[in-house]
Amino acid sequence: MNLNGIHHVTAVTAQIGANADFYTGVLGLRLVKKSVNQDDTSAYHLFYADKVGSPGTDMTFFDWPYVGPDQRGTDSIATTAFRVDGRAALDYWADRLAEHGVDHHGVESFAGREVIRFEDPEGQRLMLVDDGGVPFEGEIWDEAGIPVDYAIRGFYAVMLSVPALGRVEPILTQVLDYRKAQRVSLPGGADLLIYETGEGGPGRELWVIEEPDLPAARLGAGGVHHVAFRTADDEEQLYWLNRIRNAGLRSSRVIDRFYFHSIYFRISPGILFEIATDGPGFTADEDLGALGEKLALPPFLESQREQIEAGLKPIVMAG
Repeated sequence: MNLNGIHHVTAVTAQIGANADFYTGVLGLRLVKKSVNQDDTSAYHLFYADKVGSPGTDMTFFDWPYVGPDQRGTDSIATTAFRVDGRAALDYWADRLAEHGVDHHGVESFAGREVIRFEDPEGQRLMLVDDGGVPFEGEIWDEAGIPVDYAIRGFYAVMLSVPALGRVEPILTQVLDYRKAQRVSLPGGADLLIYETGEGGPGRELWVIEEPDLPAARLGAGGVHHVAFRTADDEEQLYWLNRIRNAGLRSSRVIDRFYFHSIYFRISPGILFEIATDGPGFTADEDLGALGEKLALPPFLESQREQIEAGLKPIVMAG
């Protein structure tokens, strides 16, 4: 049994309005759910994805307005890579990012892939990767003013920075059944290790770089909180929970997030993993045409709606 790649990536913002502007207005993702952090209902939790919120397309953000900026370093989830279809798409995005005042490095070669590296307004490190035309399992959001052929098509990979590969690799390969597929020498002398699950390719790769000379990262605005991996259903999730615990790793119980079920565990002090079920999905409480328009609360928080709404400030977007 394999994990089915990346389910979602959850990051941190201190500027929720500007965040929503960027991910919907610049990157063209759909705001599919406007909710709250279920562990801290004073904070928004926004979900940006494809048209239907397909697993594997979902970049989410905790709204922590008083947190300081992310302190970069090792023992962290360092970069989130999205996928697009072909060189023409990358050329389109190079122009689009420049038009919106987003600095980037142009189209480059990275680990044998054509990519564009850039950052969001808070320094969140992002990348667009040519996925080679691999079929996309989701549904393109076609109301963002971006040609469908060039639109973002979910995740390609995430990059982990680790101080020592020896601690992390056995978890990836022996517990989570990722396999080492490629070692690439990067400029500057570091090696990038590429691990893959299932058939590999877009959404099913993990990139790991060993950076022992860096200080430990400190999470803040512009950093990644955790990455989640896909499992089809509760039965498969239980298999992974038992596997993780039998390997001696501490994990949470299964937590009902309403839109999916989750388990959490750390592979190191700074890197948090989640395994999430594909369903029930974001249409569990909203019609497809109305996703993200109103504050959505799972049933177990609905009785607190008045109190929760009173504690939230309106999200002010420029667009």
